[in-house]
Amino acid sequence: MKILVLEDEVMLNESICEYLQSLGHIVEAFFDGESAYEAMQNNKYDLFLLDINVPQIDGLSILEQLHSMKIHVPTIYISALVDIEDISRAYNLGCYDYLKKPFHLKELALRIDRIVMSAKTPNVHMVLSKNYSYDQEHSTLYFQQEAQTLTKKQSQIIDLLARNRGLVVDFDQFQEYVWNDAIVDNATIRAEINRLKKALKEDIIVNVRGMGYMIEKP
Repeated sequence: MKILVLEDEVMLNESICEYLQSLGHIVEAFFDGESAYEAMQNNKYDLFLLDINVPQIDGLSILEQLHSMKIHVPTIYISALVDIEDISRAYNLGCYDYLKKPFHLKELALRIDRIVMSAKTPNVHMVLSKNYSYDQEHSTLYFQQEAQTLTKKQSQIIDLLARNRGLVVDFDQFQEYVWNDAIVDNATIRAEINRLKKALKEDIIVNVRGMGYMIEKP
């Protein structure tokens, strides 16, 4: 694999690079976000290994900017930060993994091996319509093969409907699966589904009056 490493701690950067090279990977090292971001735009990589708190452009903002340019590369974040907001933001950006410093280099290798194995496994998308498909393994909705950004509840709604494609999902099922059996009325469920429908580029969710909702089999 060709791996870009962004880490501003010199000794840790060198240790990671030497270790990954010893495993046969091609590694390019960067110590600040700006130079790493420039390289990412002009070169092809199989994996990003990014520290979050680095000079100039932080690791999270880099991934946000890349995604706005339709550049999607598997990413592992490494950081001494334990702020749940940063961790949540990292996963919302689609990072594959998160390692808290300090970590053992062998653990990093195991995380990378998992990504390699995932890449070798055919990514079968469930066809929902002419333009939409759904990756059940990674709970990701695609429009014309481009991953879509949804809220947590929207993702759960799509997941439930996709798994029951061709069948009507009633309000009790939504309450159980999406709201974890919390007390919620049908109007709230309808409102959330309507927000999701407005966010979609194609009307794939069918309202079955008096029963619930469904995604029809194409």
